This record gives sequence, C-alpha cells and structure tokens, in this order.
Amino acid sequence: MDGFELRARERGYRAVAGVDEAGRGPLAGPVVAAAVILPAGFRHKSIRDSKALSPAAREKAFALIAAEAICFAVAHSTPEEIDAINILQASLLAMRRAVSRLSLPPDFLYVDGTFPVPCAVPQETLVAGDSRCLSVMAASILAKVARDEMMEEYDCVYPGYGFSSHKGYPTREHLAALRRLGPCPIHRKTFRGVRTRP
Repeated sequence: MDGFELRARERGYRAVAGVDEAGRGPLAGPVVAAAVILPAGFRHKSIRDSKALSPAAREKAFALIAAEAICFAVAHSTPEEIDAINILQASLLAMRRAVSRLSLPPDFLYVDGTFPVPCAVPQETLVAGDSRCLSVMAASILAKVARDEMMEEYDCVYPGYGFSSHKGYPTREHLAALRRLGPCPIHRKTFRGVRTRP
C-alpha cells in the first residue's frame, strides 16, 4: 500500500508527504487540509480511505498517525475565503498552508485529486489518491477528524443547525434549519443551498 512512497524514494526523494482535504461539499464551515510524512515502510491496517472508516475508527487512526508520523500539519481556509475565491482555490490554499507548516520541509508531494498544490515542491496528483496512496489516506484521516472536531465546536457556538451531526453537509435536517433560522456566520454565502434561502 505504500508503493507510491517507495517509488518516490527510489527516485531520490526522502521527505515524501501526502496531502488531502476535507469539506469541499458542505454548506457551512471551513475546508480543512492535512499534510503528513510517514516513516519509510510504515503500514497499518487501520489506515484506509477516511470515508470507509467509522468516526471512532478515524479517531483511533488519527491518534496512530499523530504518534507515528515523522511530522504532520493541519490547516484550513475560512468560509469567508471560500466565498471570496471559490471552494477549489480555498481548498488548494488550505493544502498549501498545511504543506508550509510541516516541521520537515517535504521534497515531494502526493496530492489527492487532479489539481496540484500551488507551491514549488515537486508533486504528483492522484485521482482517488485517498484510496490508493498510504500517505494520502493518512492525510485524509487527519483532515476529516480535524474538521469534524471544528464543526462539533461550532455546534455549541451556533446551536439549532445540527452541525455536530451533519458537519455542515446539505442534509434534510440542515436544509430545514436554514429555512427556519437563515444562515449563520459560518455558512458559505455563495453556495446555492445557502444563497437561495432567506
């Protein structure tokens, strides 16, 4: 499962980071990105695509990654930034911030998706990288858990929307709360599910 990282090391790279984001689809909250450098040869059965793990399994995997990684970093873009520059650019900005915060500067990146991180580090984009590349899987877990925790905190600040349960995604419960309460400060005002409602 760490074949991508091995391939990069065979090409001479030594600090290979996986990068992914969480939260492009929600109507509220930040988009969160993570970057992680794993030790050579690291493997663990709990590290899988974050979407295939239960919340409890993701939290356990987060703790494992945090303990075993050479280094990792989490960063985000705010709802205001998402509205100002669009969700794609905000996602790439969050990824760049995460990469820049790694305590060991990476010399190669594997990035989930089709768009490269806007930085000078050599990199390769991987479609469905969060189910194919171990370090990207780890980054997806870090980003997802960090974002879920942020949304649970926002549920206390902005009660009534159910952020702790749906994490800002456009569920029936969330859309009903939007109709009833209108948007709150962390809603993405340019998103169709938000801007078409009072």
